Amino acid sequence: MRIPYFLIVSFLFVNTYTQGQTTLQKSLQTAFNRLQQDSQCQYASISLTVLDAATGEQVFAVNPKMGLAPASTLKTATSITAFNLLGADYQFQTQFGYTGAIDAAGTLNGDVIMKGGGDPTLGSWRWPNTQEGHVLAELVNSLKQAGIKQINGRIIGDDSLFDTQSVPDGWIWQDLGNYYGAGPSALCWRENTFDIKYETGVVGSPVKILRTVPAMPYFDFKSEVATSGPGSGDHSYAYLPVGNKSMYIRGAYAIDKAKKSITVALPDPAYDAAWRLTDTLKRIGITVSREPESVITLNTTAEQAPVINTKLATLTSPQLSQIVYWLNKESINLYAEQLLKTMALKAGKKVSTNAGVQTLQNFWKARGIDANSMNIYDGSGLSPGNRITTHTLASILQSAVAQPWFSAFYDSLPLYNGMHMKSGTIADVVAYAGYQNHNGRRLCFSAIINNYNGSTSTVRQKLFKVLDELK
Repeated sequence: MRIPYFLIVSFLFVNTYTQGQTTLQKSLQTAFNRLQQDSQCQYASISLTVLDAATGEQVFAVNPKMGLAPASTLKTATSITAFNLLGADYQFQTQFGYTGAIDAAGTLNGDVIMKGGGDPTLGSWRWPNTQEGHVLAELVNSLKQAGIKQINGRIIGDDSLFDTQSVPDGWIWQDLGNYYGAGPSALCWRENTFDIKYETGVVGSPVKILRTVPAMPYFDFKSEVATSGPGSGDHSYAYLPVGNKSMYIRGAYAIDKAKKSITVALPDPAYDAAWRLTDTLKRIGITVSREPESVITLNTTAEQAPVINTKLATLTSPQLSQIVYWLNKESINLYAEQLLKTMALKAGKKVSTNAGVQTLQNFWKARGIDANSMNIYDGSGLSPGNRITTHTLASILQSAVAQPWFSAFYDSLPLYNGMHMKSGTIADVVAYAGYQNHNGRRLCFSAIINNYNGSTSTVRQKLFKVLDELK
């Protein structure tokens, strides 16, 4: 019997394809075993899931249902959920206006209000139209166009759209005062950070605080940072003031470190935004009779927050796709937390981080992913208490491939080890999640190591050797 040609070709194709997959699985298993047996991973928990990005077929998995701390690879889940729920072209809006009325002499008898809409980019240096100087100029111009020459009242930064908990559960105290621990706010300003400039002395002597950028005259800074030896790096941390205006900086800073500065978190960005506008107006001759305020300094509830009765301007953020680009490229925790709370707002929930987590979990539960596989506390991965499985992360990555916004998400992933993937690193955690083409087939993957010992850079290179098998 003569076998038809097309059946022979089909058999050869399937056989070759199967052998190729078997080869990949074997090479991955060998590399994974080597990592698992390494002395750095003697007490570690390790998981790896690799899926076919087109079909979702499981290509390779070890411990795929083990819940592990994902660190910043959790941002991939937050980003993809935001694309789904908010849309790639979503833009935040900040409302600007006043209460009261303007008299014939140009005096506003009332308050000027900046009403935050959750925009994480307001005052950010990353786009020309979000930069602090541009935003302040736009606000000042709108006041001038309204004929306001004097303000008999206050500038109020209103962040009442979000809840009062600016720090997600599970974040550690040491992180909170530093730039990566800047908490979410309905009225963000300059990514809720500022810089502290140092002057080091001889080894063992105190590090002096020279100045801040921008100037922060309403804070009192106390340095308990010691100058450390060459090559010791930056181990200084800012501690947020609680109930006062004193910010402590503690730790050590290397004598040979060139930068001589650290970036720290703003405890009340809405107040700082109001302060900057007040200061700007005074500099150009528009007097403001009272001190700036925020909802925090007013000690009021959201329901009691002042309401704009005359709107002067609406400030619009870059599109979500542009925000996600920087969120993942620079691993900006603030951006992830802002998106998480905004998803709760979009879902009609009372805004909080917990409501954002529930919104995210509910979205994926409706698509067949067990909510118990993502026991998370935030959207950025900064909480060491987060737990998620590599199978869930890989599945979320796989779901994005067919979406019209996938190229925007893919472009947001940094390039590490020649692979497009998001990294994640917190104490004793190294993780990667992303995509890789193997013999013309697109794969998506999630790899997490928890509780390794020794050097982070060394264990990272050992994990790269496993992921190299996907190339």
